[in-house]
Amino acid sequence: MFTGIIEEIGHVVSFASAANAWRLQISAEIARRDAAPGDSIAVNGCCLTVASTEAKHLFFDVLEETRRLTNFEVLSPGSAVNLERSLRFDGKVGGHFVTGHIDAQGVIEVFERRGKDFYLRVRVPAGGGRNLVPKGSIAIDGISLTVAEVDGDAFAVWLIPHTLAVTNTGHRRAGERVNLEFDLLGKYVEKLLAYHLCAPSLPLSPTS
Repeated sequence: MFTGIIEEIGHVVSFASAANAWRLQISAEIARRDAAPGDSIAVNGCCLTVASTEAKHLFFDVLEETRRLTNFEVLSPGSAVNLERSLRFDGKVGGHFVTGHIDAQGVIEVFERRGKDFYLRVRVPAGGGRNLVPKGSIAIDGISLTVAEVDGDAFAVWLIPHTLAVTNTGHRRAGERVNLEFDLLGKYVEKLLAYHLCAPSLPLSPTS
């Protein structure tokens, strides 16, 4: 479990196909501290298990499915990635509960400065708009953000300069893909409502 508050920007050293998986090597400072094999770290919002550590580097084994369903597919040496260690029970929850399980990829439609802040508009896959609520939460590449507006299958958020300084968002451009995780509570509500609407009516008790 994570909070969506990015701890640092790491950089891809290598990402190549190995015998049983894709091997991802990332240089990091904060996320590397106390990291041990088996620990969970969110990389661009995707929960990965540390396979090994070395000096200032973290190594992960990435499934082909994970690579295909996330923006890991475009990672290359030098790529900047958002890093967050898993939530500690004695730590702060400054964002919202983020599982690290990517729901979909979105495509940046607009990313521009408006006044002192930055406006980011993202289009989600068809039908994904049902998971978006104005003033609700969403994780973009692992960053906990507040949805400012929803327009069908597109949504927008506002970014402050601090967010751009401590995450990889400042490197983003229109047309690029981002990892999305919709709000956990909203997904459960949708599931329960769908079951309630589709479930057959319970039989009535026989009368005496």
